Amino acid sequence: MSTLSTHVLDTNRGRPAAGVPITLELQGDSGEWKQLARGVTNDDGRVRDFLPQGARVEPGVYRMSFDTGAYFRALGVRGFYPSVTVVFELTALDEHYHVPLLLSPFGYSTYRGS
Repeated sequence: MSTLSTHVLDTNRGRPAAGVPITLELQGDSGEWKQLARGVTNDDGRVRDFLPQGARVEPGVYRMSFDTGAYFRALGVRGFYPSVTVVFELTALDEHYHVPLLLSPFGYSTYRGS
């Protein structure tokens, strides 16, 4: 089964984004979302224990939500996007999936990382 990670970088400040709350959900067969994990990014912009040690994700449609509003409020910065939601599909049983978020107060981008 696959593994999953994320990394949030503040491109405006040129550094990792610490303190970003993140939620991971899996879409069920009838379209409902089931929460799998919650975490907050560390000083390196990562959630080290996002999934329990040795946990794997199975093929399916996932949703990762980043509470960017909380992050910017903590910095005293007014941002345009209070949250960023990335929906993606995992298909391979043996691959690592990395979902990075590049963030600034007025824009963001994401891609499938390695």
